[in-house]
Amino acid sequence: MSETKVTGVVHLIEDTKTYGSKGFRKRLVVLEQDKGSFTNYVPVEFIKDGCDLVDDMNVGDEIEVVYRLNGRRWQRDEQSEVKFFLNAEALSFRLVNSSGDTMSERVTDSPNDAFDEASEQDAPF
Repeated sequence: MSETKVTGVVHLIEDTKTYGSKGFRKRLVVLEQDKGSFTNYVPVEFIKDGCDLVDDMNVGDEIEVVYRLNGRRWQRDEQSEVKFFLNAEALSFRLVNSSGDTMSERVTDSPNDAFDEASEQDAPF
């Protein structure tokens, strides 16, 4: 696992989605970055209680997100193709162009919280 930062303008905020019998929650936020000749869109996932923190964001806000990359191997059964998935899990965020208080919240405590709660059938992909 690695932790790093990404800055961008909030382009999209999805509704919170719930998966599985244990109620695992995640919420996708897409950041937009103008790279001159092209626009880069970076999806970042907020999980569990972090989903509620997204309520403090608005489309158009410039934010900085501390995230960790998570990778996962998935195979339906022994005969099926193995697939690999990569996601950027938000750990904290702050408004970049804000006047007054700076928001910064810890989102997750353990790198494996999401996988501990979700079973193979709960996989959100």
